[in-house]
Amino acid sequence: MSYIHPSAVIDASARLADGVSVGPYAVIGPRVEVGAGTRIEAGAHLQGPTRIGEENRIFPYACVGFDPQDLKYAGEPTWLEVGDHNLFREHCTIHRGTAGGGGRTTIGDGNLFMAYTHVAHDCHVGSRTVFSNNGTLAGHVEVADDAVVGAFSSVHQFCRLGRHAYVGGYSVITRDALPFVKTVGVKPACYGINRIGLERKGFTPSDLEPLEAAYRILVRSSLNTTQALDQLRQELGDEPRVSYMADFVASSQRGVITQLPRRAGQRGG
Repeated sequence: MSYIHPSAVIDASARLADGVSVGPYAVIGPRVEVGAGTRIEAGAHLQGPTRIGEENRIFPYACVGFDPQDLKYAGEPTWLEVGDHNLFREHCTIHRGTAGGGGRTTIGDGNLFMAYTHVAHDCHVGSRTVFSNNGTLAGHVEVADDAVVGAFSSVHQFCRLGRHAYVGGYSVITRDALPFVKTVGVKPACYGINRIGLERKGFTPSDLEPLEAAYRILVRSSLNTTQALDQLRQELGDEPRVSYMADFVASSQRGVITQLPRRAGQRGG
């Protein structure tokens, strides 16, 4: 059954489905739609236009659907669209889109946004991602399914994180992060396929072998990007995940992080 605490403030235009729970002092503004079974905890604040799916949980003091932090924004109607079974922990902030960026911020299903995470305007986040505490996306970032953003990491506007990408804590991502790969650092470098994480998600040794081979061609060979992609497609192009990795690199607008870690004692550039 639905439960709304008497101290909650809910705009008359908001639409709450059956089974929605709203805690004390929560605020739900105009043009917010909340799907069945979603729990909005004490002090959480939702603004619209926003559509939130079913069975989400929004923890205390999270701010979901607020205006974009963009000086060009002039109050035009833009949207946030959220899927099902997401967790938004304390003080996380999710902003709507801008007219210049397509007008929508979108979030898929089954994501975990830990405390103080931020998703800026016009971002598109897939499903089953994990954002650790204080992970931050600037505007227009794309995060594919099953990616992980480590604690205190930031992603520059217009960058992309590929499927199953792993961004380590305290990283600064200013170009695209390869799918299936561990990318870590203030001056980020690639630390190989995220073998342990992928195994935990059900990848078998036969699944990982072509990804390891693709990583060696893209990152550890002396080939330039065009040569590496040609070799990748010739030798491994029939493997769907490798084909996705090649297409991800080929479609990059900002370039892809392929640097290797600096050796101990080596001076930074």
